[in-house]
Amino acid sequence: MSVSERYKEAWESFWEDASTEQGGVFWDSEPALTAGLHLALYEPELAAPGLPVVDLGCGNGTQTRFIADRYPRVVGADLSAAAIGRARAADLAGQADYRELDATDKDQMGSLHAELGDVNVYMRGVLHQCEPVDRQSLLDAIAVLVGERGRGFVVELSERARPILEELATAPAGPPPKLGEVFSHGIAPGEVSDEAIPEYAATAGLTVLASGELPLVTTDFSPDGMRIELPSRWLVVGRASEDVRAY
Repeated sequence: MSVSERYKEAWESFWEDASTEQGGVFWDSEPALTAGLHLALYEPELAAPGLPVVDLGCGNGTQTRFIADRYPRVVGADLSAAAIGRARAADLAGQADYRELDATDKDQMGSLHAELGDVNVYMRGVLHQCEPVDRQSLLDAIAVLVGERGRGFVVELSERARPILEELATAPAGPPPKLGEVFSHGIAPGEVSDEAIPEYAATAGLTVLASGELPLVTTDFSPDGMRIELPSRWLVVGRASEDVRAY
């Protein structure tokens, strides 16, 4: 199974047209406010911190480079060739490796695992942006990549983000500029129920080891000048072990 051409083309056109400036994309917030907060929650749950890290859905690589400052081998993977091109161009020091990959393709994920072995996975805000039919495949991909020793960190908008996005989208003056750019390319944030992600994980053979809530900071502002922060939920998933925590 692989993603639809419509979906791939939408992301390709988005990254071809997106601003190249830091913070020019709606979700391209400062790593200290994003991956930095996530790693503080993720790292205590890692069973094998020395494993390679795969940033699944890395986009232009802003968070990938931050992660690569902290781990010896980091791979950023994204469906969009334009996104991967930007990530490589911005990584002047060559801190990370970047791959154009479809995470819903079992063969591609199997090949990546065969190359790297078990890895730790970081995936931020991918499920709500993808088509519903692909969501289980993404958790299946994490299960393949983490193997027996790795852990996956998944952070997604919570159900409480939906009314906020709807209000922004229907504002009389139109949506905030950066959010409007997302909509203009046919990419519309969908809703993933708070209960669905643990169910996807369980179907993939993974157990939720830790979870919580954290605001997801964006780079855009509401009409009243306040920075937009969206409610999100995070989960650490991995193979069941004796130290599993109840969800």
